[in-house]
Amino acid sequence: MNATASASPAPQPRSLIGTWRRFGPFGPVYEIVAIGGTTSQGHATMRVRVIETGEEIEYRLADILDDPRER
Repeated sequence: MNATASASPAPQPRSLIGTWRRFGPFGPVYEIVAIGGTTSQGHATMRVRVIETGEEIEYRLADILDDPRER
């Protein structure tokens, strides 16, 4: 069995909407609110709302997947 066969697939972006994560281990909490666009470098983004400020920003999907989930 190779390593790719045992790895779990990355979640689909739409399935992340409504979930909460934290910017790194100690950063503020954010909620994923919508599918975003694509950066000029070709990276997929999601629209997130920073809970502390209410600000909505585009955030790279790859960074979201690296951030810890918030309960």
